[in-house]
Formats: sequence, structure tokens, C-alpha cells
Amino acid sequence: MDDMGIIELYWERSDQAIAETADKYGSYCRSIASAILPSREDAEECVNDTWLRAWNAIPPQRPERLQTFLGKITRNLALNRWEKNRAQKRGTGQAFLALEELAECIGDGSGEERMADELHLRDVLNRFLAGLPVRTRKIFVRRYWYMSPVKEIAAEYGISESKAAVTLFRTRNQLKAVLEKEGIL
Repeated sequence: MDDMGIIELYWERSDQAIAETADKYGSYCRSIASAILPSREDAEECVNDTWLRAWNAIPPQRPERLQTFLGKITRNLALNRWEKNRAQKRGTGQAFLALEELAECIGDGSGEERMADELHLRDVLNRFLAGLPVRTRKIFVRRYWYMSPVKEIAAEYGISESKAAVTLFRTRNQLKAVLEKEGIL
């Protein structure tokens, strides 16, 4: 079933919407949650919570890209779970490593002033990503949005792990320079 058909099922409040969503996007959402959370059970719970969030959000929302909509919900749920687990004990896994890497160029995300500048930050990030070469952007997004391991990224793009790591390092430095220029750092 196509995405518009699935969205229509949500609008009709048909239970079939969740089954169709799980069939089409279950493995996609599991891969996002699993990259962030070391526990398979936690990842599976986030995916199940994604279906509930989608059910509660559609309607009134009518996402243009259902895959992106579901991926964002899954990612946010997984990061919230990761943060909760980390509060109890220092976490492990790709989320911790990726966020530590980004912290070097954007800080720890604390401070009320950063929250006030959220829209400006989002605009700067979107412009930064749009200005990157396609392959570099895809590598960067795979690492810092999907929390994919460097080894997996290297294999997907047919490059060495070293080249992937260097690409990420240079891109983080470029991001840091842009954020400094924009007065965000």
C-alpha cells in the first residue's frame, strides 16, 4: 500500500493503518532505534510507541512524507529513552559516540539561550547541509541523524573507514566554523 493510502486509513481511524505502517516501515524504524539504543527490547518498545504516536498525530496532521515522519518520531523516542537510561548509568552504543563527536563542535546543548535560538540554529543547519556535496551530506546525516557506525557507513559508500572518519571530522569542523560565524557558538 502506498503512503497516501496508509494516511487515509489513519484518517478513517482504521486499525489496519497500524498494520500497514508496521509492514512497510517496521524494519526502517527498528534500524533507527537499534542504532541509538543498545537494548533490543528498548528499541522494539520505541518502534511500538512510534505506531501509537502516529495514531495520535494523524489526524490532525497529514505528513507529506510518511517515512520521514515515522523516522523522526522513532528517533526522538529512542533518544529520549537513551537519555533516560544514561541518567541511570552512563550509556554505550552509537548514540553516545555520535553525540560525543558532535559535542566537540556544537557543545553540550545546554543553556536557555540556545533554546531561544532553536529556529535560527535549524535554519543554519539546513543551509549548511544543503551546501555540502551530496555524498558528504549523506555520510554526515547517516552518522548524526541515524547514528550509524562509521564501519557501516564506509561499507555502504564503498570507502575505507579512515576516509569516512576523516570526512566526518572535516564536516564537523566546517559545521563548527559556520556556527561560530553565525554567532551560535
